[in-house]
Amino acid sequence: MLFTLRDFRREDFETLWRIDQSCFPSGISYSCLELSAYIRRRGAFTLVAESAELEQPERGEIAKPAPSILGFIVAEASRRGMGHIITIDVVPSARRFGVGSKLLAAAEERLQNAGVAQVFLEAAVDNKTALAFYKRHGYFVVKTIPRYYSNGLDAFVLQKDLLPSTREQPAGAPFGSHLE
Repeated sequence: MLFTLRDFRREDFETLWRIDQSCFPSGISYSCLELSAYIRRRGAFTLVAESAELEQPERGEIAKPAPSILGFIVAEASRRGMGHIITIDVVPSARRFGVGSKLLAAAEERLQNAGVAQVFLEAAVDNKTALAFYKRHGYFVVKTIPRYYSNGLDAFVLQKDLLPSTREQPAGAPFGSHLE
């Protein structure tokens, strides 16, 4: 699957919100107002993965790109030098093609370039897919927040050190997040 990453554009918002609604259950997915507020927060950025597949041309026509949004990530850097992954969403048909991994790597790189040493995220304790994804990408659990989500579900807070550190990653820690 061919795709490119780009910065968010205002006209993307409705599509991103619909993707978030389809990726997460009620109580975990963001309301329109919540997602909009996170995207606009000071220090926040949103990256969009867009397909680079070509449309099948009609007879005699030239093939043209038919971009569609495959996923996105919202992240932020605080003035205290901490990073936060707010959400990663990938449409089901684009999963297992590296879209989430590329979005996460690009966000981590941008955060690191902004001087962020550590990045955090929250993940639902029952989201085994997200927890495995984050573990593969070097995240580890630092704590649990009871009833974090509006549906009463607990969340794990996961962390990754972006800059070299002497801290050891705890072995066998459980994982999770608002990510697909």
